[in-house]
Amino acid sequence: MHHLSHFARITPDKVAVRFLESGEAFSFSQLEREANRAANALLRLGLERNGCIVLCIENSPDLLLLALGAQRIGLYYVLASTRLSASDFSYITRDSMASVAIVSSACMSADAASSLDLGGARRIGIGFADSAMERWETHFLAAPDGLPPMPAPGREMLYSSGTTGRPKGVRKPPFEGAFDAVDNRNAAVARSFALDASSVYLSTSPLYHSAPNRFLSAAIHAGATSIVMAKFDAERALAAIGQFGCTHSLWVPTMFHRLLRLDTEVHNRYSTASMTHAVHGAAPCPVHVKQAMIDWWGPVLHEYYSGTEGIGATAISSREWLQHKGSVGRATDGILHILDDAGRELPPGETGNVHFESDAQFAYWNDPAKTRAATSPQGWRSFGDIGHLDSDGYLYLTDRKDFVIVSGGVNIYPQEIEDVLLQDPRVADAAVFGVPNDEYGEEIKAVIQPARPDFTGPAVAEALKARCRELLGSLKVPRSIDFESDFPRHATGKLYKKLLRDRYLA
Repeated sequence: MHHLSHFARITPDKVAVRFLESGEAFSFSQLEREANRAANALLRLGLERNGCIVLCIENSPDLLLLALGAQRIGLYYVLASTRLSASDFSYITRDSMASVAIVSSACMSADAASSLDLGGARRIGIGFADSAMERWETHFLAAPDGLPPMPAPGREMLYSSGTTGRPKGVRKPPFEGAFDAVDNRNAAVARSFALDASSVYLSTSPLYHSAPNRFLSAAIHAGATSIVMAKFDAERALAAIGQFGCTHSLWVPTMFHRLLRLDTEVHNRYSTASMTHAVHGAAPCPVHVKQAMIDWWGPVLHEYYSGTEGIGATAISSREWLQHKGSVGRATDGILHILDDAGRELPPGETGNVHFESDAQFAYWNDPAKTRAATSPQGWRSFGDIGHLDSDGYLYLTDRKDFVIVSGGVNIYPQEIEDVLLQDPRVADAAVFGVPNDEYGEEIKAVIQPARPDFTGPAVAEALKARCRELLGSLKVPRSIDFESDFPRHATGKLYKKLLRDRYLA
């Protein structure tokens, strides 16, 4: 593991990054020069070390160069989702105390970007046709491409995806030392997944998310070639693996589901033989989906469990998973503990709150109450998930704590119901959550996205209930099932479950 600057010297003409849809590519020497140009442009805006900028930009050269530029002049850079509402974009810009917000015309909040309350942040646009905002392109093209004066290491500031409430910020202490020193987080990714200069990495997801940002950074600084998708498309991803000989890739389970639903003829059209590490995380993967992917691609799937907070992690290989199906692995960072609601540790096999014991420094930005809520009496931290350990120390996630249904005093975990529903070929996706019930407190509601428009109606609903009754017992049968043609989603395809649930609670 080295740094981009190292590879700009020793392999200057090798392709570092190729943007799949546009075909735009940067060699390592070009990427180095353009990262310097972005850094110098930011300095000319008056930004100083440990200052903060917000970047609300789709997967594009602009986003990558701005992030790399911020990394070499000691800035914090917030990677904001392009799907943020205007309200959340305004909140994040003000909460992070950013002095500059750079927003693309492709963002959902773009129409309101020129008039939002950003707490005094200077607003700069990319791709806007009018002149309501300053143009980043003007600043960028006017800047020199030499190494900026007094370079220093910067780092990202991330916000949680907000699936259970207002996005929560995580700002870690600034890095010290040389700007081109090896980032231990990149080194850990490279070491864990055998990522090096011979690798070809396929980036399938929005780079404003924590893991895609980290994996692309690791690939660049390992000297690998990266293929970046602007937006996920199942067949296009398969084609890219074959075309570029991709060895590494990053996925979420929804993407696997879409890959598996492609026709067999499409599967057979493309080779995935080059793939050695298909890494996935961000959400639990249903057992039948992961088994089908291993059957198709072989034992190349590698799963991790972690989060924006950086308080701990687990990992599991395909071969381990086949012996511990449904597990997200054993701890690779920190020590796992399962606690009850009173903070008492539970033995293997019992379900409770998942906590990590570690030395990682962590606090939610500007929110001590949320930090306290995520901390056990012992000082251990939680991502907010529920699960159990087996006797070998493998972790099995049951659900998000916020989505547990309490019906008649009994805890019901939606994930296991969703997994059963997803096994039915009539179901493209499923969401299960609790809705009010006068007698029991809550009852189980299932919402189905059908695989075809005709896979709806009372007969299908009753058949799905019967399936749940057969496999899970009467306690876990949805009281009602609705059908919707599409679900609210993040750009990765990950379900925005809180928004869907809120529709029914309203």
